[in-house]
Amino acid sequence: MPETAGAPARHPEPKPGPVRPPNPVLELTLARIREFVREPEALFWVFVFPVLLAFALGIAFRNQAPEKLRVAVETTTPDVGRVVTLLSRSSDLQVLELSPEQAAQALRTGKVDLVVLQEPGSPYAFRYDPTRPQSRLARLRADDALERGLGRKDLVPIQEEPVSEPGARYIDFLIPGLIGLNLMGSGMWGIGFAVVQARTKKLLKRFAATPMRRSHYLLSFMLSRLVFLVPEVAALVVFGWIVFQVEVRGSLIALTVVSLLGSFTFAGLGLLLAARTKTIEAVSGWMNFVMLPMWLLSGTFFSYSRFPEFLQPAIRALPLTALNDALRAVMNEGLALSQSWLEILVLCFWAGVSFVLALRLFRWQ
Repeated sequence: MPETAGAPARHPEPKPGPVRPPNPVLELTLARIREFVREPEALFWVFVFPVLLAFALGIAFRNQAPEKLRVAVETTTPDVGRVVTLLSRSSDLQVLELSPEQAAQALRTGKVDLVVLQEPGSPYAFRYDPTRPQSRLARLRADDALERGLGRKDLVPIQEEPVSEPGARYIDFLIPGLIGLNLMGSGMWGIGFAVVQARTKKLLKRFAATPMRRSHYLLSFMLSRLVFLVPEVAALVVFGWIVFQVEVRGSLIALTVVSLLGSFTFAGLGLLLAARTKTIEAVSGWMNFVMLPMWLLSGTFFSYSRFPEFLQPAIRALPLTALNDALRAVMNEGLALSQSWLEILVLCFWAGVSFVLALRLFRWQ
């Protein structure tokens, strides 16, 4: 039919082009982030709980004047009053007068560190437990106080130069350990639980029907950890700096790289443990089996050098030990990444092996 006079000419509408499918890794990563943000409990355990733990332990083990060493003098000691007077001149000692029975019980139960006694016509005797550091120190302090009180003169004058500065305190040791512990917990519990929970709810069964690859699904968990990595580490670093003056003596870039490697490592371990686990109870058992040894051995709350020498190579090979050592090297010692090459190599090994194994072992159902 001819067009009506004066009417505008009609042009064919352009055909829409092909719609590009969304990137599966990006969409899955965004889904992981939304899941995390919508869980207040997860936010508490990742951001709030480590800060509260650092505050409690920092207060409990803050630097303060050492407690006085407790010394008991048996009442059967000849001239017991003079002995008590001589020992009390030392500002490091708290002196008590106790009967022999009371002194023996106090030493056995740890209420005193040293017992001073003397039989008539005999020299002074020190009774103490040499396996207790406090007892050995009390023995030295008491001996010095008695010798000085009885007229000993120092042959060489000694000048003391007390030094107290950030870096050698317990809180300086603790903050990097708590960062490592938090990265381990959030990486393994957060990812392992999410995968197993999706499997128990039959969600993975539905994903299996999509063109999405297993690598896309697993990689999205590891990438979602990057979004929360900076605030997770910054929360403890800033808190330690404001409240306890804990300094980061090294590079912030080095701290970020080490934290990133640690996050990837424990994300990979979490994926590996959840690759075929079918129930929440089972994955909880596997998580505790893997994490509890590192809680005890990896030097989070105390130095792992306390363990026997033959265990040291195995302890240093643990991923949390490597992460804690690398974090302390950067934060407390100000070392460059190149000087922590062994710890970085250990982290890369665990991250790579765990992710590759998780990818091979993972099953949708």
